[in-house]
Amino acid sequence: MLYLTLRHYEYICAVAQHGSLSAAAEALHVSQPALSTALARIEDHLGHALFVRRRGAPLSLTPQGRDFAKAAQNLVDQAAQLEAPDNNNPALQSLVVGCFADLAPFVLAPALRCLRETFPEVTVTARALNFEQLTTGLLQGEIDLAVTYDLGLDAGFDRQVIHQRAPWALLPPSHPLTGHSSLTLTQLANEPLILSQEGLSVQHMLTLFKSIGLTPRIAHRAASLEVLRSLAANGEGLGISYSAPLITQTYDSKRLVNIPISDRCAREPVIVASHGNPKPGSPLARAKHRLSQALSQRPQ
Repeated sequence: MLYLTLRHYEYICAVAQHGSLSAAAEALHVSQPALSTALARIEDHLGHALFVRRRGAPLSLTPQGRDFAKAAQNLVDQAAQLEAPDNNNPALQSLVVGCFADLAPFVLAPALRCLRETFPEVTVTARALNFEQLTTGLLQGEIDLAVTYDLGLDAGFDRQVIHQRAPWALLPPSHPLTGHSSLTLTQLANEPLILSQEGLSVQHMLTLFKSIGLTPRIAHRAASLEVLRSLAANGEGLGISYSAPLITQTYDSKRLVNIPISDRCAREPVIVASHGNPKPGSPLARAKHRLSQALSQRPQ
C-alpha cells in the first residue's frame, strides 16, 4: 500500500506551481517519467484526479486538486520551518504579492523584478485585485504583501508608506479648464465628474469634497481606468483618478489632458501592507522592507 510522504507532497506542489511535468521535474531534480509515475500513483491512492490534462495545454488543478495542493504547500512549509536552524525564522519558500488593479500597470512589474532579484530562490507570484479582494487575501493568508492605497485597512494591518499621490483631473483638450497648470476640488465641483466604480474609491472622493463643504456632480462611474479615460476624452465629463498614464491618447484615439489636483487634503498614501507586523529580521519583513525601498525610489 502506498503511503504519501513529504516528497510526494513536494511533487504535487511543484507541478501546481510550474504547470508542467518537465518544469516541475527540473525544479525537483528528478526525471520527468519518474515524476509522472509518482503523480499517477498519488492520484490513484487518493481516488481522484488532482490535475486536468489536455494535449498541448499546461496542467491545471481540479477543484479537489486546488484544495489538496494548498494543504500540501502548508505542510511542506511547516516542515521547512521545523528543519530550519532557527525555526523562528524559516526560509521563505514562496511569496504572493497583491496590487490594487489601477496601480498595477505602474508598480507591479518593478515589484516582481525587485523581489526576484533579492530572493532568487523564492517563487514570487502576483495578483492584481480590487480593495476588497486585497483585504480578504491578506486576512486569509493568500497574499503576503499588498501594494495599494491606504483605504479600507484597519489597525490589524501593518503599513509602510512608499509615497503620497495626488489625484489628476482628466479633460478633453477643448475644455476651458485645460489652460490651468493645476486645479482644485472647488473648481471641479460643478463639473460632471467621472469616477471609478470601485466602492472605496467613490467613497473616498465624496468624502474629500464633503470635507470642504461641496457636493460633486457624478456623471459616470467607470469600470476601469481606461473606460474612465475614454469617457473623459469624449466629453462625458471630467475624470478624476489617482492613476494617470503619461500617454495622452485613449484606446479610441482621442486626446486627453492630465492636470494635477493641488488640494493637500486629496493626497493619498501608497503603501506596502501586510496582515500584522512581520517579525523583525524574518524573511517576510526583509521582503517588505526591500519592496518598500525599491518602489519609493521610483519616479512618480
